[in-house]
Amino acid sequence: MFGGFGQSTARIINKEDIKVSFKDVAGCEEAKIEIMEFVNFLKNPQQYKDLGAKIPKGAILTGPPGTGKTLLAKATAGEANVPFITVSGSEFLEMFVGVGPARVRDMFAMARKNSPCILFIDEIDAVGRKRGGKGGMGGHSEQENTLNQLLVEMDGFSTEESSVIVVAATNRVDILDSALLRPGRFDRQIYVPVPDIKGRASIFRVHLGPLKTSLDKVQLSRKLAAHTPGFSGADISNVCNEAALIAARDAAEEISQKNFEQAIERVVAGMEKKSQVLQPEEKKTVAYHEAGHAIAGWFLEYADPLLKVSIIPRGKGLGYAQYLPKEQYLYSKEQLLDRMCMTLGGRVSEEIFFGRITTGAQDDLQKVTQMAYAQVCLWNR
Repeated sequence: MFGGFGQSTARIINKEDIKVSFKDVAGCEEAKIEIMEFVNFLKNPQQYKDLGAKIPKGAILTGPPGTGKTLLAKATAGEANVPFITVSGSEFLEMFVGVGPARVRDMFAMARKNSPCILFIDEIDAVGRKRGGKGGMGGHSEQENTLNQLLVEMDGFSTEESSVIVVAATNRVDILDSALLRPGRFDRQIYVPVPDIKGRASIFRVHLGPLKTSLDKVQLSRKLAAHTPGFSGADISNVCNEAALIAARDAAEEISQKNFEQAIERVVAGMEKKSQVLQPEEKKTVAYHEAGHAIAGWFLEYADPLLKVSIIPRGKGLGYAQYLPKEQYLYSKEQLLDRMCMTLGGRVSEEIFFGRITTGAQDDLQKVTQMAYAQVCLWNR
């Protein structure tokens, strides 16, 4: 499979070697329900043929990075008990003319040979972006030639004959060529979102399973889910692994609640910089700055609840304030203004107590500028 230039770099995983199924995928229940139709077709194709139904040829999994799109595709193959052929979109692109289209042809030939199966193209935006830009020979770039071949192959086979389901993943569906998304090619777009608090709790339960701790894992998963708003499945996996690493570094016999809290801090704010020593005046400035955020948030009706304030240097920052924002989709003008005021609380605190401001407010000013721009230009507030 890794032979000459024109040979596909796709990797095939036999159905016996796929150890992932839907029970291992949490936090995206709606996406699992949508993709279950493909599983049913691969298990019972005759049922669909008898009714005259045409199963969609493929689906594109969209959503932010780290939400489990690749895992969901692999679990679909595991659930259907069929081989899983995987390739990255960037692997089609080479400097030599004709290599990309040849690899596409070889990949689909491999899929037909191993039918029924699932063919998974990760990061399809690398090869499937909109055409029309300036390219190489004859006005066509190698990427466009590869995309054209992909479109031809999608048109050239039917699920009734080959039982091959093509699944692709991208977090940039907006840049994909419209011809790729039309019915008859990738008929379905399945959105895999960042999980809500219920989804995060179920993901934590999956990742807490193999960890050694005397804590009640159900209660722990709920608590950790409440403290990790906006975390993706990959972030949650990272938190659980970091907690185990911290416990191992401390030579502990099991993972404690404190280890999980330290792991969340590590993921949110970066690694603690014990070697970075602040001057007394700098430490005082950072303390007043972070306290300013906390005090401003306390008196603002719509500000996010404050979880923790620290003046220990982490990552790029000298200190940070951690909040627990509510999970909501619509914001009023008052909520947006309160959030801006809280963000500026640190800068104002420096000005009140020291009569000057420092460069420590740089990140806050960038955030407020983005909020103000969005209110004026996007939401017309």
